[in-house]
Amino acid sequence: MNKAIGFKILQVIGIKILIKSWVKYLPVKLKTPVVILIIRFSLLLMSASYAVFISVDPLLWLAVPGLPELMIRLGLATLLSAFVLLLISALFVIIKLIIASCFDYFSATQCLQRQLLFIHSQQDQLNQLYYSRKLQINYFNERERKRLLSANNRQHIRSLSNAIDKDLLAIKQKLSKTTYLQLQQENVQHRDQQNIEGLLKLQQTIVTIV
Repeated sequence: MNKAIGFKILQVIGIKILIKSWVKYLPVKLKTPVVILIIRFSLLLMSASYAVFISVDPLLWLAVPGLPELMIRLGLATLLSAFVLLLISALFVIIKLIIASCFDYFSATQCLQRQLLFIHSQQDQLNQLYYSRKLQINYFNERERKRLLSANNRQHIRSLSNAIDKDLLAIKQKLSKTTYLQLQQENVQHRDQQNIEGLLKLQQTIVTIV
């Protein structure tokens, strides 16, 4: 009699646990996502498996042959099913995220953004190329300007030295041999050194002598 009363009490406790689980996890709107339904159902299975495991002790106490082992197997199967459902829901979420990412990657907005980034990158490369070409052109222009200026200076120095030679020949009779040779030597020295100021001073000296 006491065993029957205890068994009924455990049944009531198990039923209350199941009712609480159903009240907590079952009321779901029709618009609830499938993944949430699966998770709730797996949690419900886990609660049921715990209830089954709890009912094993009273069965052992009542010494019902074969039933406790059966309940343990049922609880393990229920718990395993709950974990399998959780795993399936996780895989479902991962696959859903991958598919959503693929659709998002190939969407018109993302394609437009990638095109804008590509155009911006191309523009930056063109600006860098323009800047480097500009520096290169300025370098070669400055180099050519210096070359032309140096060539012009050499030509001007040569012309000035030839004019001094002519002036020295014109006043050779008025100069002593030593002075003439000294002035001629200075002319050659300034010309070789590309010293235009020295040539101008030498020319002024010759004008003064004349």
